Amino acid sequence: MTRSTTDEAAAPQLPSPKERRRLREAKSLSEEQVAAAVGVTRATVRSWETGRTSPRGRKRALYAKLIAPGPKAPTTTPSAVVGVAPAPPEPLPAPPPEPAPEARATVAAQAQAEAEAESAAEDKRASTAKIAAEDKRASTGEIAAEDKKEGGAEGGAEAVGERRLSPAEAFDELYARTAPALVRQTYLLTGRRALARESVERAFQLAWHRWPEVAVDRDPAGWVRAAAYEYAMSPWHRLRRAHRHPDAPPTEPGKRALFDALLDLPPAYRRTLLLYDGVGLDLPETAAETEASTPAAAGRLMTARAAVAERLPELAAAPSPAEQSALLHDRLGGLARAEHVPVPQPARAVRTGSEDKARLWTRAAIAGVALLIAVTGLTLHTAPTHYEPPIAPAERVGGVPPRGGPQQLTVQDLQLQKSLREQLAHGPERLVPQLR
Repeated sequence: MTRSTTDEAAAPQLPSPKERRRLREAKSLSEEQVAAAVGVTRATVRSWETGRTSPRGRKRALYAKLIAPGPKAPTTTPSAVVGVAPAPPEPLPAPPPEPAPEARATVAAQAQAEAEAESAAEDKRASTAKIAAEDKRASTGEIAAEDKKEGGAEGGAEAVGERRLSPAEAFDELYARTAPALVRQTYLLTGRRALARESVERAFQLAWHRWPEVAVDRDPAGWVRAAAYEYAMSPWHRLRRAHRHPDAPPTEPGKRALFDALLDLPPAYRRTLLLYDGVGLDLPETAAETEASTPAAAGRLMTARAAVAERLPELAAAPSPAEQSALLHDRLGGLARAEHVPVPQPARAVRTGSEDKARLWTRAAIAGVALLIAVTGLTLHTAPTHYEPPIAPAERVGGVPPRGGPQQLTVQDLQLQKSLREQLAHGPERLVPQLR
């Protein structure tokens, strides 16, 4: 008998890792409280919120119940800094107050009890339904036949319904919908048109390389936006002559002041301001994308607004944070639309570039491994097989007398020597010794 999918269907669906963290912070629950309520360690909860692992079984039900969002009013999807201006974002909320330890413990215990009761009821209903279905199918002999026809039925349903997009078509649609706006956003982030276009193209190349991961993401456009921002804000671009200095600012005084104020902000503050007031994300999503806590993101946002308000008097005159956010949204959108930014390449060229780059890196890796193997083989072949003592370095020997002796005779000395030898026998006899 094949394994039924009733248990898998009964398992609660969990949001994405970033959404899990946002929901936990929205309920003012710490990682220790969630870990104590579910019965795991703090490291396990952090692993669930970063996407490395996912809870299973009873712990999955408890965790889903604990972070389940409450009823709220419908919200609109954040829009980019292009085209039609979206509705003014909500005012900047203050960091949520930290509840008392007794209240947090009560909330965690109550959520745990409700999750356990609901999980037990779901397990009982699923078990009863599973047993009844298997008994009925076993009595009619349809278990094997249904398992065999399961794949064909799903394929037929897909064929009858709407045509599913291929990966290339889905990528092209995402690229055409988000790439132009993302280039303008990245220009506001860096102040460099060429770098903005390069960052967006590199981000989409990475997205196509990891398309199975990006396609199932809760927000594919946000995934690409985060990759483009990370590449654009890399400090290594300062070493490139083409991107060492920002482009010329706008000529209009108001846009020039906003442009200079943005570039004077630290990169993290600039990114937070652009995401919240320009793109329209809420505070938890901005904190998750910038890899900061919600209070830290709120502090960066208020500091960035104060710095920009010093350059823009009308922003400082706004009576409420909501009006400041709406005014900043309009000004950022106008600055992005007024400046001429380069148009990104077609989607097909980006996909081809990603595939060519992946192919190039694969060949480079293979060539590097082959070269390493060749060098290792050559070393083993030419290395000595026995010990060879090293040759001692040369040394000067002491105690030897210098080379000496009579000097070489000159031509005059040789003539004198010859004449003496010739005239000695013919001289007076007294000079000639005689032996007796």
